[in-house]
Amino acid sequence: PQPSFLPANHNKRKMTVKKSLHIQIWGRVQNVGFRAFVGQQAGLLSVNGWVRNFGRNQVEVRAEGHEASLQAFLDIVKEGPSVARVDRYEFEWGEFRDAFKSFHVRWL
Repeated sequence: PQPSFLPANHNKRKMTVKKSLHIQIWGRVQNVGFRAFVGQQAGLLSVNGWVRNFGRNQVEVRAEGHEASLQAFLDIVKEGPSVARVDRYEFEWGEFRDAFKSFHVRWL
């Protein structure tokens, strides 16, 4: 059976194509558990990479994985946990480089 976090109509090609994703999120995203939330979602979706605070009221994410998993990851991350407030986000797709073996929350 298909995992519940993937859309019912995702195509099988997206499960085999790997990509990278760079996400920047602005808003009330620091000191609200945002990075831990992102790390948890990455684990659930088998996404590798990292998340870190970046600048004032900004979080940056670098991720790699299957296209469908990354799309689901983006859809969740751009909303954030309930205690956060996402004012704006930007993302860019890239080529898969196999740069990460796991997902890390960068605390510094």
